[in-house]
Amino acid sequence: MTDPGDGAGPTPARARRWSWRRETRHGFRRLSRRLVHWLGPAFLRTLSRTWRFTVVGAENLPSESDGARGQFMTLWHGRMLLGLPHHSSRGWSVLVSDSQDGDISRALLERFGYRAIRGSTTRGGARALREMLTVLGEGAVLIITLDGPRGPRHSMNPGLAWMAKATGYPIIPIGFAMDRAWRMRSWDRFTIPKPWARVVMVYGAPMRVERSADEATLMRVTDAVRDAVIAAEQHGFDLLGVERDW
Repeated sequence: MTDPGDGAGPTPARARRWSWRRETRHGFRRLSRRLVHWLGPAFLRTLSRTWRFTVVGAENLPSESDGARGQFMTLWHGRMLLGLPHHSSRGWSVLVSDSQDGDISRALLERFGYRAIRGSTTRGGARALREMLTVLGEGAVLIITLDGPRGPRHSMNPGLAWMAKATGYPIIPIGFAMDRAWRMRSWDRFTIPKPWARVVMVYGAPMRVERSADEATLMRVTDAVRDAVIAAEQHGFDLLGVERDW
């Protein structure tokens, strides 16, 4: 007779319990994705109408008189929800991971009038790169989360700097601050401002990468972009008069 604790492996009963728990988790995730798809947009629209939203640094965005010019915008993965209603239906594109979480993001983005491009700055194949080049060439905005899709939180790789070098388009860092919010227990501390929260969105100055930039320069630019997003968020929290939340 095998002792369950002798290292011979799980008993049939324990294996059934594990299987049941795994199927329950998978079922819950499928249900969650469906709820986000159908209820998420309505909930976010209603919630965001209560936010007291302030925009800082709008002069850093090109005006229509400048003509169509592609540009990158970048922010933290955990803040992606905050600007979603404000920038909706502008024909902007968002780089979304090719994963189950990306499926949820895509459904939400498309309901708000964004175009979702599946892939990443470091992988995703030639198709994703062609899509990114197309939207940028059309003068649209491509939004990329610095530390997405898996983190670590507030980290980034040189993929965005490399793309800015290859295309010549500027990077505009975006920072968000809020005086009260729900923060998920996820790796990115996903942030949802509470009803009637004060929210500040800060556009930083455009950052360009020279075509002649070498690998060391790209790493310095990567650090500079990260610092610029941090500075933008700090400025927002300073304006609100509250402590930064990380």
